[in-house]
Amino acid sequence: MRWTDPTRAALAVLLGAGLLLGRPAPGTAAGFVEAYPVTAAAMRAAGPPYADWAAQGRRFLVFDPRGDGRAVEVLGDLDTADRIAVLVPGVGTTLPDFDRGLGGIARRALAGQARALHEAVRAADPGARVAVLAWLGYDAPDGVLAAAGPAPAHRGAAALRATLRGLAAQHPSATVTVVGHSYGALVAGLAVDHAPAQVTDVVTLGGVGTGVDRAAGLGPGRRIWAAEAPDDWIRRVPPVRLPGLGHGRRPADPDFGARALPAADVHGHDGYLVPGTSTLAAVAAVVLTGAAAGPTGVAR
Repeated sequence: MRWTDPTRAALAVLLGAGLLLGRPAPGTAAGFVEAYPVTAAAMRAAGPPYADWAAQGRRFLVFDPRGDGRAVEVLGDLDTADRIAVLVPGVGTTLPDFDRGLGGIARRALAGQARALHEAVRAADPGARVAVLAWLGYDAPDGVLAAAGPAPAHRGAAALRATLRGLAAQHPSATVTVVGHSYGALVAGLAVDHAPAQVTDVVTLGGVGTGVDRAAGLGPGRRIWAAEAPDDWIRRVPPVRLPGLGHGRRPADPDFGARALPAADVHGHDGYLVPGTSTLAAVAAVVLTGAAAGPTGVAR
């Protein structure tokens, strides 16, 4: 099929709005597989490198190459999953960096981080029915100055909340863990306000804030986790929140009250989901069981 420019644009709008996630046919298991061929066609029309992703059989719920781009990749079988993790990136993440990583650094690549988490979960429990979503569903701030305010996070949270509600509607028996890195922690924190009960855990990795100053503010009965590497520069961000500026207390601040995840062997701001780290193993355990592997306590 030949795709004209107007057709591509219209398809991108629908995908970007999340309108082509698909609905299960009556009497069938709830699922999103209806979206995969549509996004694959859009990726082939967009050309390399996205056409190559489609040729490799990678599955996307959303694909929109316009502007900084949008993409939601699925690792695992979302239709049968009873454990779902949604990984939300932070500052500077764009579609061109989705695979290669910000600045060409592989550990910063959202796709690679999601793949590492999925593999860690499967290694911990090979029989687990788990899906991991690499969720680039918002326009992340371009830099530190743009990230000083919460406006991009509020827009991202609205889109993420819609995704979470869709997952809950189609998979009411599944549990969902939202994992936010850096500014993505703020997006996650804002999104879980009024999120469905299926969202049982929120994990922050080097989080700049969550929109509240106490973990209890993210919902009763919801487990909140935080990891912060000893040399993560996020520790130097002042815990202020003024109109349009700042994000308040970091989730790893002991006074916030999050459950601590191990991070002593993590280096820098982008190493939390590097294979072999204690944080990656702990996050995988949270996704699987709602309890972290290794020693935990109040984040500090």
